[in-house]
Amino acid sequence: MQPILKESDFRKELKKEPRLGYLFFGDEDYLKTFAIKLARETLCPDPTYAFFNEFFLDAVDFAPDKLLDALMPMPMMADKKLVVVRGLNFNGIRQGELDELCDVLAHLSEYDYNLLIFHVSADCINPGRLPSKPSATLSALAEYLTPVQFDRCTGTKLTAWMQKHFAHNGVNASAELCSEMSDYCGHSMFVLAGEIDKLSFYARYHQKDTVTAEDMRLVCTPTPEYDVYAFTNAIMNGRQDLALAILNDYRYHRIDPVIIMGEVSRLVCDMVTVRSMLGDGLPSSEIASLLKMHEFKLGLYMKSLRNTTDEKMQKLMDACLSADFSLKRSGKGYEPLERLICTI
Repeated sequence: MQPILKESDFRKELKKEPRLGYLFFGDEDYLKTFAIKLARETLCPDPTYAFFNEFFLDAVDFAPDKLLDALMPMPMMADKKLVVVRGLNFNGIRQGELDELCDVLAHLSEYDYNLLIFHVSADCINPGRLPSKPSATLSALAEYLTPVQFDRCTGTKLTAWMQKHFAHNGVNASAELCSEMSDYCGHSMFVLAGEIDKLSFYARYHQKDTVTAEDMRLVCTPTPEYDVYAFTNAIMNGRQDLALAILNDYRYHRIDPVIIMGEVSRLVCDMVTVRSMLGDGLPSSEIASLLKMHEFKLGLYMKSLRNTTDEKMQKLMDACLSADFSLKRSGKGYEPLERLICTI
């Protein structure tokens, strides 16, 4: 399996010598779309010929032989052409379908005048436990495509991006306002881009050069945003009302309960590992390094672990194991997750 790149690594390679194929995966779809736009502009800066040098294949009519048909034609008045496959969901792919796709990808070197990008939306591929234990699907694809992981942009990085977006629209926004806005509107960059544009145009219409929190709450749309950490934390702390509310939100968005359970179990195992390392006296910087974990995430885990005990964590692990077994054996939908919430 090829090493997993970050978005910044892809940009560097794009400027120098891009590889034949990339697999875009991870939580932040906005950055994937922007990277594809950047690739298109880099490979064919002349818009006159761009139409002839980019091919988009969508999941609705995708087949491996159609991918081969897209790879075969030579670029026109350019060194390379861009081929993008988007919308595929690899969570339910059969082994035979994956093998058929890999058979086509094995011929990429025969068509080295292409830059092939698979745009996989968030939650449409199980990455496994990265970086040590990638999933079988990711490992198979990464034999032919260089994986690029697009992490969710948070904290100061997200704030800086928001300020630049406001400045591009001709208005100013403080770091404090941007931080409050991401809490209010959610952390999706797609959502935030639209809300920033809406707020910027409102400010300019009213001849303001700086947006305020009052403007933001008047114009922008609040977006309740739950994640697996908030869900697991609510279960750990016995906040059944909050945990059930988050589960209802998952149900509303039709998130597969098996995926939810897998994410919760993975997070609980990570917390148990962190707790064990802390008990051994390891400093947080060393734990973050050993687990390849962002220090912000580690800080959240440590904060949660201060309010629990070894016995409680063991009880949670046992309950997760039981719920996971019930989900995979009985197919009872969200019921095992509801019982998990109500038994802790």
